[in-house]
Amino acid sequence: MNRVLVACGTGAATAAVIAQALVRALRERGLEVEVTLGSVADVPQLAPGHDLIVSTTPITASGGVPVIHTLAFLTGVGSAAAVDRIVTVLQDGAARAAASRGGLNV
Repeated sequence: MNRVLVACGTGAATAAVIAQALVRALRERGLEVEVTLGSVADVPQLAPGHDLIVSTTPITASGGVPVIHTLAFLTGVGSAAAVDRIVTVLQDGAARAAASRGGLNV
């Protein structure tokens, strides 16, 4: 299962709203994710072990974890495109992981 860190300024209400919308949208596409909520300040400590970070504010220290900065889940504008990007990142990450274990040629 993919692990997604959802970050906002404080790691509370906004991150929870985004996480709920994200889980619903990914479930509609047949993907299940485990979500962690956090503040942007906590990202360097929380990022390890996650496949993706979705954030409402720019993040400079992600520990090598891919970051998607979007407000689409709050505004509704561009949410389908944001979900497309998220799905692509998660699927690409899964393919790379499988290849590194020798289970998939990419």
